[in-house]
Amino acid sequence: MNTLSGIEKNMNELNSIDSKPSNSQAKLSDTQADLQAQVIELQMNLSHLEVTVERLDEVITRQDRDIQTLQRQVQFIYKQVESQDGEGGVAPFDVVADRPPHY
Repeated sequence: MNTLSGIEKNMNELNSIDSKPSNSQAKLSDTQADLQAQVIELQMNLSHLEVTVERLDEVITRQDRDIQTLQRQVQFIYKQVESQDGEGGVAPFDVVADRPPHY
């Protein structure tokens, strides 16, 4: 049962309890017990969600640090490649000259 719709149902039951003392007392007790169980379930679900959000936040923070480190490393590599001579550095890729022997 969906917890929120169950709470709404129980609230409607509380509002519609008839005036018979024995019957209304039993209904009231059952409804209160159901509401209490649903509130406990909601609190447990909320706790699990809070833990999940904290874990996700830690992962995102770590990944952000990793991405920043990788960006700095790539910038450093680009600067090194740009500062090298054309002859002594990385040779440009030529499709025709660098054909594999099986072509």
